[in-house]
Amino acid sequence: MLDGCTARCQSEMTEYRQSGYWKGELLGSSLRRWAREQGKRTALVGSRTRLSYAALDAWADRLAAGFQAAGIRPRERVVVQLPNIPEFVAICFGLFRCGAIPVFSLPAHRNREIRHLAEIAEASAIIVPAVLRGFDHRAMAAEVCDAVPSVRQVVVVGEPGPGQRALAEMDLPGSEAGAPDPPGDPADVAFFLLSGGTTALPKLIPRTHEDYGYQLRAAAELCRLGPDAVYLAVLPVAFNFTWGCPGVLGTMEAGGTAVLAGDPSPETCFALIAQERVTLSSVVPTVAHVWLEALRDLEPPPDLSSLRVLQIGSAKLHREVAERIGPAFGCRLQQVFGMAEGLLTMTRHDDPEESVLTTQGRPLSPADRLTVADPVTGRPVPDGAVGELLTRGPYTLLGYYKAPEHNARAFTADGWFRTGDLVRLTGRGELVHEGRVKDVVVRGGDKISAAEIEGELVQHPAVRQVAVVAVPDPLLGECTCACVVPGGRPPRLVELKRMLLERGLAEYKLPDRLEVYDTFPLTGLGKVDKKLLVADVQARDAARVPG
Repeated sequence: MLDGCTARCQSEMTEYRQSGYWKGELLGSSLRRWAREQGKRTALVGSRTRLSYAALDAWADRLAAGFQAAGIRPRERVVVQLPNIPEFVAICFGLFRCGAIPVFSLPAHRNREIRHLAEIAEASAIIVPAVLRGFDHRAMAAEVCDAVPSVRQVVVVGEPGPGQRALAEMDLPGSEAGAPDPPGDPADVAFFLLSGGTTALPKLIPRTHEDYGYQLRAAAELCRLGPDAVYLAVLPVAFNFTWGCPGVLGTMEAGGTAVLAGDPSPETCFALIAQERVTLSSVVPTVAHVWLEALRDLEPPPDLSSLRVLQIGSAKLHREVAERIGPAFGCRLQQVFGMAEGLLTMTRHDDPEESVLTTQGRPLSPADRLTVADPVTGRPVPDGAVGELLTRGPYTLLGYYKAPEHNARAFTADGWFRTGDLVRLTGRGELVHEGRVKDVVVRGGDKISAAEIEGELVQHPAVRQVAVVAVPDPLLGECTCACVVPGGRPPRLVELKRMLLERGLAEYKLPDRLEVYDTFPLTGLGKVDKKLLVADVQARDAARVPG
């Protein structure tokens, strides 16, 4: 699990324990502690469910017993693909309690992604909803189950398909009485998050009980959360941002209440903010932009008076949008830079306004270590210059799962993680994100591998050559543009989208636009010059605008 870990890393791990960053607690035991401390206080709110800490704790025990009875053993991996419903939280803690390891998947993932996750994790089970937004996840899971030998069963939240099991069957009444403490070591992997699409398919990021427990405590403290905190989970709960920055789990660590939104629409979320007296939420710039536009049209205006902080991260937040957040929502803006691999930086409540508007703040932990290096030479750049961010710290991964070749590139010889992000540091130590070394499109917070989409599009008979680039977009931050040299009749965008859907790709990965070329500009090394392509796409856009 600890690919890339050196003796120096082991020394740092000992330091994290001795310094108190790592407390030696299993996440399954954390919920037990929260239930003892908070009892009947509300922990979790869904569309039809309100759960106290005690009730959530008991539900997790019953599910753990059900999973064990179904043959799920300690250290087995289980792919969990669910929307923002209380079952997601209860299932994860049930798996923690029986020593199994959840592998998080997004609701938007389809056959290609789920099969990849099941194969690389050698998953023994897949847990899915029955039907979500018109898509039958049971049928997809059945296909994956047939294709991946390790997958023995499919568990469905709702009505199961043929040969599948309903989650309700796993909820064993009475099994919560005298439930044993969870098995395992706090240094063990607790769950797997997914990399953000910097390669063709996501890699698995092992997060341990100790490192994630520290992240929750530190994020909750930085955000000044207490028992009066009410967190609205708008983005998918399987995102690191939503799960623990401080997110759902950090809020519960502080004794507060987590509210799960079924969708990110202003109608849904504004109603929940008013009804549940939400104090904190986290969104991507795209969602913030949609919410801002909705506020202009709503009469009477929604009651957002309880909202204290709106976190925005996962994509570039332009200053003109940042300046509108406070006045529009009557709350503080908190900019966040982070990654599922670990490092988080955040602006603080007492930071100067200019810092909040223009930077992504300072590292979460005093033990976080950052350096900015030249992406080619690896040497540190001068103070204030742009370079690749390298990091290490008490909640940053030591290696991707089953990826030795990738780890050899992703880590320096002495254990620094190469993030692939271009940044600069201000004189106050604040991070400013300037772009990426890696070839990805950050579309509304979703990271899309250009190489993956190119590899699929080139299979279309009308496509001779393709390059996928990120083009600035006022709503999404970046949109996905497929630049194509056709082989005969140029394809239409709708044809390309249809083919990608048929090949099992998630909808968010589909190109937003298509540009046709006779030839591509090349670099001196004979590679497609994507910088020139982006400039040409923007020039085409400017030429189309009436003068």
